[in-house]
Amino acid sequence: MPNSTSKLALCICFLMSFFIANDAMAKVIHSERSLYRNILVEDKGDLRCLKFNVKSNKTRQSCLYKSKPEQLVFNYTKLLLTGLLVKPEPSRILIIGLGGGTMSNTLHQLLPDSFIDNVEIDQSVIKVARQYFGFLENEQIKTYSQDGRVFVKRALLKQQEYDWIILDAFNGDYIPEHLMTKEFLEEIKSLLSKNGILTANTFSSSKLYGYESATYKSVFGDFYQVTNQDYSNRIILAGKSGLGKKDHSEHETVNQSEDISKLATELLAIGVDVRKLYQKMKSTAIHQDWPDDSPILTDQFSPANLLNIDTE
Repeated sequence: MPNSTSKLALCICFLMSFFIANDAMAKVIHSERSLYRNILVEDKGDLRCLKFNVKSNKTRQSCLYKSKPEQLVFNYTKLLLTGLLVKPEPSRILIIGLGGGTMSNTLHQLLPDSFIDNVEIDQSVIKVARQYFGFLENEQIKTYSQDGRVFVKRALLKQQEYDWIILDAFNGDYIPEHLMTKEFLEEIKSLLSKNGILTANTFSSSKLYGYESATYKSVFGDFYQVTNQDYSNRIILAGKSGLGKKDHSEHETVNQSEDISKLATELLAIGVDVRKLYQKMKSTAIHQDWPDDSPILTDQFSPANLLNIDTE
């Protein structure tokens, strides 16, 4: 009889064969090397995905169902919509990190009167979003091929304001380090309107979890964490005027607000349950899950430096 080592080897071989066969089922319909990364567009049945190749790992940045593009695929994109529970009718929206443009398309569908500015550093990603993901642009939806931080600095000089800013910029490995620091978040806060909000897509499994959390709290005070135990994404929901001082009462908020009731119906049509979103929101004033002495990320103390620290 095979020993435990042999059984383990057989199991690993089986799993490798499964994943190789599974990947083989996907058809690459576009590939290119941009200034920043390898870009792939893959079709697998009804699913189309934008992927970045980084250090030989393919990471999915955006996906859509070809037969029903209005439906959200990723769990984190649904969690980002908690911003609408706090700010149901934002007039001006800024999205940093385009991917396939699915978030911009979804928000335009939900908020046809709102103005949306999309910022993406990689011109090739913008081109792919337009060609393969139905990314919509018009007089209300603009796209800027710039570094997100450069765009923010220029917008501040122009005295622009946004009611909702969405940070969803990934370079394939993680969030670019200059978009995680206290100085950058202070710039973001200054760009928000009086009662504006920020939602940021981060990872709950990141080694930088405590550092990120401490940095956001140092700028915005208490905020909401929006998570799903089955996935590794964590959405940070913060406000210029402060959020997260107490947990939401989902029944009170949903039932008392006509805006939210209307929104709940519209979100349900794209597969998002408002009540479940409320259940995933936790205030850091009540549920802080990182050490109080976690260092704050700054332009001088960067994530790249943190990852090189010997923790043993």
